[in-house]
Amino acid sequence: MRIGYPCVNESLDCTSTSTFRLASYSDERLELTVGNNLRCLRRILEWNVEHGLLFFRIGSGVVPFGSHPINTFPWQTRFAAEFRALGDYIRTHGLRISFHPDQFVVLNSPDTGIVERSIQELIYQGSMLDLMGLDSTHKLQIHVGGLYNDRELAISRFIATHQRLPEAVRVRLVIENDDRLFSLQDCLRVHAVVGIPVLFDNFHHECLHHGEPMAEALRLAAATWHPLRDGVMMMDYSSQAPGERKGKHTPTLEDDLFQGFLQDLGDLDADIMLEIKDKEASAHRACAMLRAGGLLPIGAVSTPAAT
Repeated sequence: MRIGYPCVNESLDCTSTSTFRLASYSDERLELTVGNNLRCLRRILEWNVEHGLLFFRIGSGVVPFGSHPINTFPWQTRFAAEFRALGDYIRTHGLRISFHPDQFVVLNSPDTGIVERSIQELIYQGSMLDLMGLDSTHKLQIHVGGLYNDRELAISRFIATHQRLPEAVRVRLVIENDDRLFSLQDCLRVHAVVGIPVLFDNFHHECLHHGEPMAEALRLAAATWHPLRDGVMMMDYSSQAPGERKGKHTPTLEDDLFQGFLQDLGDLDADIMLEIKDKEASAHRACAMLRAGGLLPIGAVSTPAAT
């Protein structure tokens, strides 16, 4: 079991997704920005290893306008050595990596332009994992997409688009149940046709479900992951922010709720991404609870660095 957090380390003074306006694009600016982003990403990964946080979601913007037609700079060859070094570091230290493309990636859109741009974005983000030399257990996480007033047609469009994706993308792609449109059961229907793993989100399941208890839902999702091709199930964890609108993530880990979730998880192995506002701070507390419960080895997490 690995614990992680997404995209931004609030203990460090850099970002791996700095960018600039499209109107300001130049090859020189792109090259400088990508170099800085990759150096920061290395610092984040080193910090994570030092603190025993071995699951990390890399932000989509490592390469600004990575899938945009304006970007014709050969960044894949220019930064091949840097990506390869990151991959070596990830493998050496047993890290697991994911990407979660932005909400504009919608494979089931009735707009062919949106679909094509979505495919190009997935190719771009998957290519970074390929450049790192990482295997197919490192994933690209998306949602089924929009409902468009017809659930059956929306699901069938997703399946049709999935079947024409490049194999390099298909082997990395996972779908997440969401909190308003597509439930775990909808995702399981897609899995039954195309074999795509279901990345389970406990909080979304609490918001949208068909009566499945949490322990049962976790096992249904885990069964969609092939142990060799996909690896241990990945999942997202959060809970409701007190006093906020339904579906708003909590600002910090609620210890009692997380302990209850671990009871539901039982003996299932899972790599857990904490979608919680204070990021690595909550990840440290989650690891402490896992150590106390014997689910992580003692000493797996060092004392947090000063912020």
